[in-house]
Amino acid sequence: MHFLYKRREFITLLGGALAAWPLAARAQQAGKLPTIGFIGGAPSTHGQWFATLVQRLRQLGWIEGRTIAIEYRWTEGRTDRAAEIAAEFVQLKVDVMVTVATDAVLAAKQVTSVIPNVFFVSDAVGNGIVTSLSRPGGNMTGLSVQQVELAGKRVELLREVFPGLRRLAIMANVGNPSSMVEMGDAWTAARALGLEATKLEIGRAEDIAPAFEVLKGGGEALYVVSHPLLNTNRIRINTLALGARLPTMHGFREYVEVGGLMSYGPNLPDLFRRAAEFVDKILRGAKPGDIPVEQPTKFDLVINRTTAKALGLMIPESFLLRADEVIE
Repeated sequence: MHFLYKRREFITLLGGALAAWPLAARAQQAGKLPTIGFIGGAPSTHGQWFATLVQRLRQLGWIEGRTIAIEYRWTEGRTDRAAEIAAEFVQLKVDVMVTVATDAVLAAKQVTSVIPNVFFVSDAVGNGIVTSLSRPGGNMTGLSVQQVELAGKRVELLREVFPGLRRLAIMANVGNPSSMVEMGDAWTAARALGLEATKLEIGRAEDIAPAFEVLKGGGEALYVVSHPLLNTNRIRINTLALGARLPTMHGFREYVEVGGLMSYGPNLPDLFRRAAEFVDKILRGAKPGDIPVEQPTKFDLVINRTTAKALGLMIPESFLLRADEVIE
């Protein structure tokens, strides 16, 4: 009787230990490394951000090929591709997904309510990804990139550099809910400043050049709503904008590196380092739904002075001093 009691007690304790055993330990016991599945837009933009995340994971003891495996996949801005990748990751039984952009996050949410998902989106509550930032619940948590919330600030900065601005064009991917909200907010901000605003709705890469044709003579500056589709085509967009002599405003530095005039947005390396800490907690047994969604704390204003000169724009010295980075 005493032996039976002890045996039951041991089984109960063992059951509790298994439930609390980190995902990583269970994956290794099953003979495979715990696996992270990355869904990004394109290697040319998201590749360097993911590298920052992987570097931080290494500092936390997770070394690719030794203590973790990583699967990288790229959507190139295609919603159908995001759904295919998310389904593939479910088949591969990855331990954690890291998803960038609303399309990828929603695709992952549709195919699994079990696999933990660390996301980067603009409006997690508004897009129905989580019910609350403080208690996301379910299998999702991550970081808000606050693209939508910064729309008005970006329009103001563009007007500050270009005080004679009267007509603003706003380009966005029509298939992305967050992009359309940001386009609407930028349009409202432009109208509030007395600007005439034009919406350029892009559904695929082939729509970009015709949009500039439509714009001819009808715009003096261009606000580009960041999205993997437009990120992938950012060199083409900036080349066409320079050809049309249009100053551009972007959400990320990566656009300004390749000829855009300026960007204002969250510091992405900082966000990706923080995402690594989310992944670390989950691999050690934390439930994603218990980890609050975090918001950016550092925002960068980046200006390309070479582009300004090419456009014949004289950017005030006081404005340049406020910039976090000036690309020459």
